[in-house]
Amino acid sequence: MPNDDNSRDYRPTVFLPKTAFPMKAGLPQKEPGIQARWEEIGLYEKLREARAGREKFILHDGPPYANGDMHIGHALNHVLKDTVVRTQSLLGKDAPYVPGWDCHGLPIEWKIEELYRKKKKNKNDVPPKEFRAECRDYAQKWVDVQRDQLKRLGINGRWDKPYLTMRPEAEGAIVAELHKFAETGQLYRGAKPVMWSPVEETALADAEVEYADLTDSPQIDVAFEIVESPIEELVGAHAVIWTTTPWTIPVNQALAYGPDVEYSTFEIKTDEIDDKPHLEKWRGKLLFMADKLIPSFLLRIGCEYDNSSVKHYTVCGGDQLAGTIVRHPMHHLGGFYAKPRPMLAGDFVTTDSGTGIVHMSPDHGEDDFDLCKANGIDPVFAVMGDGRYRDDWLWLGADDKDADGKERRRSVINKPFNSPEGPICSDLREAGALLSASADYAHSYPHSWRSKAKVVYRCTPQWFIAIDERLEHIDGAPTLRARAMEEIEATRFIPEKGRNRLRSMVEGRPDWLISRQRAWGVPIALFVHRESGELLVDPEVNARIQAAITADTVDAWDKSRAAEFLGADRNPDDYEMVSDILDVWFDSGSTHAFVLETDEWPELQSPADLYLEGSDQHRGWFQSSLLESCGTRGRAPYKDVLTHGFTMDSKGMKMSKSLGNTVNPLKVMEQYGADIIRLWALSVDFTEDHRIGDEILKGVGDTYRKLRNTFRYLLGALDGFVGDLGDDAEIPELEVYILSELAELDRKLRQAVDDYDFNTYTRLLVDFCNEDLSAFFFDIRKDCLYCDDENDPKRRAYRTVLDILFHALIRYTAPVLVYTSEEVWRARYPEDNEQQGSVHLLEWPSIPQVGSDTARWTALRELRETVMEAIEPLRREKTIRSGLEADVIVPADKVPAGFTDADLAELFIAASVTRGQGDDVKVTRTSDHKCGRCWRLLPEVTADGDLCGRCAEVVTAYDAAEEAAA
Repeated sequence: MPNDDNSRDYRPTVFLPKTAFPMKAGLPQKEPGIQARWEEIGLYEKLREARAGREKFILHDGPPYANGDMHIGHALNHVLKDTVVRTQSLLGKDAPYVPGWDCHGLPIEWKIEELYRKKKKNKNDVPPKEFRAECRDYAQKWVDVQRDQLKRLGINGRWDKPYLTMRPEAEGAIVAELHKFAETGQLYRGAKPVMWSPVEETALADAEVEYADLTDSPQIDVAFEIVESPIEELVGAHAVIWTTTPWTIPVNQALAYGPDVEYSTFEIKTDEIDDKPHLEKWRGKLLFMADKLIPSFLLRIGCEYDNSSVKHYTVCGGDQLAGTIVRHPMHHLGGFYAKPRPMLAGDFVTTDSGTGIVHMSPDHGEDDFDLCKANGIDPVFAVMGDGRYRDDWLWLGADDKDADGKERRRSVINKPFNSPEGPICSDLREAGALLSASADYAHSYPHSWRSKAKVVYRCTPQWFIAIDERLEHIDGAPTLRARAMEEIEATRFIPEKGRNRLRSMVEGRPDWLISRQRAWGVPIALFVHRESGELLVDPEVNARIQAAITADTVDAWDKSRAAEFLGADRNPDDYEMVSDILDVWFDSGSTHAFVLETDEWPELQSPADLYLEGSDQHRGWFQSSLLESCGTRGRAPYKDVLTHGFTMDSKGMKMSKSLGNTVNPLKVMEQYGADIIRLWALSVDFTEDHRIGDEILKGVGDTYRKLRNTFRYLLGALDGFVGDLGDDAEIPELEVYILSELAELDRKLRQAVDDYDFNTYTRLLVDFCNEDLSAFFFDIRKDCLYCDDENDPKRRAYRTVLDILFHALIRYTAPVLVYTSEEVWRARYPEDNEQQGSVHLLEWPSIPQVGSDTARWTALRELRETVMEAIEPLRREKTIRSGLEADVIVPADKVPAGFTDADLAELFIAASVTRGQGDDVKVTRTSDHKCGRCWRLLPEVTADGDLCGRCAEVVTAYDAAEEAAA
């Protein structure tokens, strides 16, 4: 820092910050080395030792699926979990983290089948044990891959022993949980319509189904002739039904009407039929439907509607239709189709669309099944697991040929088969029963979230957990649904709207379908008596099954061991071994049992303090865990539930490989570093859907650099600091104010941790560093730090407060920037590195509680901001180069009490500040000269380059010390 005439270089006498900590982070290069050191010193184990005996905080990890690389949703989810655990540990709690993986299920099985298809192998030709071994190996491969990727993200946990649902101990425990439901009478086998994927040939849970908008679905109107009715005028008329699933007509067994709906018969007028050959059959015939829906029906069949376009005849209420009988349009085929179809009262029938008459197929609809069952009509199981009709089905069976001699028996969701030109509509048209058929209906249709193929409702024998049966084994719990609802009310939800979402799902859900028809999973390890169909409930048998699976994996559930399981008192020939496997949601819903409640991980306990997953898990893991735990323990497995939204691209669009807008966290780490992903994840409002993209990441990078620069300044300013400020030393008022602001920050950060509000936590931390420190405190005190005597009490007080700030900020920042905070800590305390220490072993700082007139300082900072704004135009015009060259006049009534003009000059970093009249700040260039060392322009400096009194004393002392040393 030479003076203007270069008479002497005063730079050696200025106490500039010194640090080897670089401004350029180089995170992608540094982070792997830091991660390797954590593994070398056993950081997770050291933390367990340091927190042993403390209050516990348990976050139970919801298992990601072991299938594919980590994606950005994984990254956000695990950063949030890691931050929860780290902040709780920082508060001094024993907060272990045991990660886990979901390893069973269809996606992995599907992948192995894909590999088989490429090799032209058939899964059914491979021994089940061999097939499961390949599934196990595939899952383990991805567990290992994802584990390394998550460790690279800085996630600290029990990586040497994660929980896996495919571990034999876990499989045995899952079977034990199933047996609890069986032994308490909550489990039953029943034939009900369930969501079924013909492509994957298995039942699906609600959580495995997603909905997609279709615009080209078929819609047809079909006439059923009324052959008997208490209303004589209806006999011979045709009841019209409307459906978007033509494939269900071959299994129709009844029609449903609304008891409160008004119906009428009507005739299409002759002049409407004259130019419409497809309606010729209906000349002079009566149609029957809800009166309100006749106009929309006429439009579907190509007719205009006005008061004269139809002739109305009989009008009746739905409550008059009991006893009405119709016949199936294909009755001429005989057999199943010759049986009369009753019209039944259904409360679910509305006049929102269609005709107000609904065709009933108990095989393929929940309302259909319930209404038909109540009237003694059973399903016929005509559609097979692959979505095709049975070979022996009279209509559309294997021998039915089309005009080209090709079989018509195709999957019911196959578009040509289900289309207006397909075999069903063609035969209905030929029979004279098809009034309209088009493929232009727009609606939302269920699909398998894995295969993306359409699903159907299909009635098959499945295993269910009853949620409305009384829980005799649990005190005060009338039903599983009721207890789950009570526990939802007792749980804390973040955000609160999660409560309503989970409540509504549990309130309206059906019995829990837990069976799947696949190979890779935990078996429904139960026996059913062949003759009676009764489930065998024997705790001794169950215990043998559990022990075998725990010892030998799910491969133990094999027919060759039936006698071993059943024991000497039972004949294996009398019992059927259930061949279905458990829904993977039952697997993951049981994790609290075999992770939190066993000796495998003694650091854990149940119930968990927190479950944290994406908002889709209200219908998935949150719900399955709740139902499993309430059904077996009478309580929820968690105290708090936190949900985050989904990560969208920078434009707010859902990420999709086909759109090319995905963000790969592995590449982000390669380019920017893991700490940037962490800072992004904790900066967004993760409780809602949020965004990521290049520009967003660049902004996060700017924020990171400001935080890094704060620590770089602190490291440099504290070079050589030994904390030697005496207890009786007077601390300047500015430092007292900053300490009070730090105490307020500390209070707010603690609250944010309690609320799991890491968006606020991070923003508070960044704002404090930028606004309170860099732009205010550091800026004001840089003259003191650089130019005051080394031992000046004011400088020593400043550095003492900087030390307090350092120790507080490094701890606050450690859960967010896990790698950078370690780098900063090692830069200041390299000896701690040698002693195998870590910033992540530290606890929440103890902040001095001081009294400060915050309101007074707030007013001062507002005035300072006004002064800075007034100086800026002169600086831009180059009238002055900085505020040090400015004489400032401020409104006297705006200056808070207790500040002298000299105080204001120092706080505003101006040459001088005086008080004047009026409301405006006035700025002019000072006529004072500049000190050659501190560069302040002061009246006492007689010429540019001369020294002010303070600097003269410091230089004299410096020269004397140099001379003595020489």
